[in-house]
Amino acid sequence: MEKIEKLQLFLKEKEIDFAFITNPHHVFYFSGFQSDPHERVIAVIIFSQFPPFIFCPQMEVADVKATGWPYDVIGYLDTDNPWDMLTKKIQSRLGTITGVGIEKSHLTVERYEALKSRIPQVIFHGLDDEINNMRVIKDEIERKKLKKAAELADYAIEVGIKEIAVGKTELEIVQKIENKIKELGCKMSFETTVLSGPKSASPHGKSGNRKIQDGDFVLLDLGVIYEGYCSDITRTVAIGEISDEKRKIYEVVKRSNEESIKAIKPGITCRDLDQISRKVIQDAGYGRHYTHRLGHGLGISVHEFPSISGNNELELLPGMVFTVEPGIYKEEIGGVRIEDDVVVTENGAEVLTKYPKELIIIK
Repeated sequence: MEKIEKLQLFLKEKEIDFAFITNPHHVFYFSGFQSDPHERVIAVIIFSQFPPFIFCPQMEVADVKATGWPYDVIGYLDTDNPWDMLTKKIQSRLGTITGVGIEKSHLTVERYEALKSRIPQVIFHGLDDEINNMRVIKDEIERKKLKKAAELADYAIEVGIKEIAVGKTELEIVQKIENKIKELGCKMSFETTVLSGPKSASPHGKSGNRKIQDGDFVLLDLGVIYEGYCSDITRTVAIGEISDEKRKIYEVVKRSNEESIKAIKPGITCRDLDQISRKVIQDAGYGRHYTHRLGHGLGISVHEFPSISGNNELELLPGMVFTVEPGIYKEEIGGVRIEDDVVVTENGAEVLTKYPKELIIIK
């Protein structure tokens, strides 16, 4: 419960009575309980001075307790008004409420108004920055889970590449990958992407029924969840005879990926890292075809703080985990992206994703 104690210290320092945590990823971070609440309210209530409790539908109470959560679990029925019930439970502990910590990036206007109407005197305080700063440094247990998730991602990429052949559709390969991961009892971090030919030039393209053809680039972007922690990997392969320019594009992206990883160390900024990656691609004449940031934080969420982008002056610290994923996307040729998951160490970076990055040409 170290994470809860750390947030409690922050609440005391800022004179905030309690934190109202409803983002499912944050609920998991502070409690170990994972759920998709849909429209229902599930919250971790963390007080500055009292033990916390979880507020959830009655049908979820047993599942919360099964995680080993050592504090109260308060369940409500679908026939109850959850806001009236929640407010009473909080006021029974606090009496007068003056300050509430909320996740501004997650709390809806409807829920904000529900709280405000029942506690009209309250002042709301954003917790987003503090929670981001807590989550951004992964402890040893988290790093081990991320490493295992990366191993599973390597396996999924291997499955996908072995399935690639002229005449197969993108979705056929997606299905093979996801079936193999399901057989292991795991889930994907996000919808698996396989893009071929001109479609590989769309960084966020959707897999479809296009059949793979000779001369294509085939881009595979996927991730696997292990015990609540996500991986995210991209590899690009070629089919049959490819042009010299395609080979050049691949080698430029590979060099950008490797130079970026080589530069990672405590103290370098996200901005500088993005620029190192971008310079390699710009110097090769493809700058305008590199249309996104270098990477993003990785953990419970597949996209989380920090953004490894050209406008972020945040300095890297040991324990940060993020992706390094430069790309070149040229519509008439196709696209190449090479993505790895990395952990910042005291002296540099540990690369969690191990699948080879040399250009694979499938005959």
